[in-house]
Amino acid sequence: MKMKLRKCKTCDIYTIKDKCPNCEGELNVVYPPRYSLEDRYGRYRRILLRDTLDF
Repeated sequence: MKMKLRKCKTCDIYTIKDKCPNCEGELNVVYPPRYSLEDRYGRYRRILLRDTLDF
């Protein structure tokens, strides 16, 4: 079993459980996605980034 650090959306508490121990709220995984040389969507992310920065 892999243990992934998670952060609560509402109370900003870090935990490794499935639900927040404080508010029973939803949790997000803290780690970024894995890097891959065969990134299928990298082109689209760069286009989106370029459009949001207004170069």
